[in-house]
Amino acid sequence: MPNLSLRTKLALLALLPLLASLALIALAVRQQESALAAREHALVRGSYMDARRTELKHYVDLAVSTIKPLVGQPGGQEQALRLLSSLDYGPDGYFFVYALDGTVLMHSRQAELIGRNLWELRDSRGRPTIQQLIHQAKAGGGYVEYLWRKPSSSQLAPKLGYVVAVPEWGWMLGTGLYLDGIEATMAELERGARQNITTTLLWVGAVAVFGVGLISAGALAINLSEHRSAEAKLRALARQVVQSQEDERARLARELHDGVSQALVATKLLIESAQHDPTSAARLQELALKRLNSTLAEVRHLSHALRPALLDTLGLPAALQHLASEFDAAGGTRFGLIVAGDEVDLPDTVKTALFRIAQEALNNAARHAHAATVGLTLRFERDGGLALEVADDGQGFDADAAQAVADRGLGLRSMRERADALGARLSLVTAAGAGSRLAVKLSAADLARAAA
Repeated sequence: MPNLSLRTKLALLALLPLLASLALIALAVRQQESALAAREHALVRGSYMDARRTELKHYVDLAVSTIKPLVGQPGGQEQALRLLSSLDYGPDGYFFVYALDGTVLMHSRQAELIGRNLWELRDSRGRPTIQQLIHQAKAGGGYVEYLWRKPSSSQLAPKLGYVVAVPEWGWMLGTGLYLDGIEATMAELERGARQNITTTLLWVGAVAVFGVGLISAGALAINLSEHRSAEAKLRALARQVVQSQEDERARLARELHDGVSQALVATKLLIESAQHDPTSAARLQELALKRLNSTLAEVRHLSHALRPALLDTLGLPAALQHLASEFDAAGGTRFGLIVAGDEVDLPDTVKTALFRIAQEALNNAARHAHAATVGLTLRFERDGGLALEVADDGQGFDADAAQAVADRGLGLRSMRERADALGARLSLVTAAGAGSRLAVKLSAADLARAAA
């Protein structure tokens, strides 16, 4: 995200965790609801199957009790088969009777099967259907799931059968229920579960949209507020810059008019007097020379005020030493400089920025701190870095309150901007009545970038 603004990056940092959290919540909800639907599916199917097993057992028990009195009577088997063929419970609920060798003895819905031996009958999966039923009957009776053609639709459908043996006649007696109804019920439950999951995800999406909208509105409000504040500070800074330029021009104009200009006029008059009075020419020329030397000193002072020559010729420590000496000579507050470490040559941009920061800091200390001493420290670090510190024992101030007002704290903002331009870290520790300590630190990498 190198081309994005800071506000955009902050907005993304706020939105991305929210969206990721909502996505994880949606995933968790989906998994939980899917697991719940699967458990519900299994519970419903288990309950249905238990009820159907009990129902089938009751049907078979009823059929066995119906034919039991006929066992041992002449013609009892034929009469029993007639009774069983008449028993049914719905269009697809019927009884069937097979001999233990697989021959169909009675089938009330598929009469064409009667008399056929289905021992070798297998379903689409290769399982021996009749052999499974007879084996379960011989084992004492029980349940068997298999595929069978449904009489009402002539379609293969899963079926749950319950069979018992009638050993007196060598029969397998049973009945069954087709399970395609429960499958339709399960499919309906699954559709309902999917609908619930979809509804929940839509709610999560709505919450996400609402959250994003809320954050965007908040970010927009903060952005507008910061934009207005930044504009006010920028206008105040622009006014201060213009005013500073005008003040500096007025000061230079006064210095030139009251100092340099008047000195040059006096020198001109002395030279003209020497030309008209040869007898006093030597004395007048000497006075003119003194005036010129004084004027030259004044010009050098003005030049130094605009940009100290020491900064370009002898380096930053010498320029800071001269600056501290000037403030110290003004009296009232004691100013001093300490240079620590092995001095190295610095890029022009670094020297200029640090000199102006120190100049602004000393100006603030002289005007507002009411301090007894102000210490200026320039430290060349062993790792190639550089640190500039300005500390005073004055009354201190509330830095946040000063910068919150557009037309205050301009000097501090100017120092921060100069430090930011170098990639340096500027810190200020101050409080009302506790003095101030301002520090600017540059790493070796910062100095290398400034020199590039």
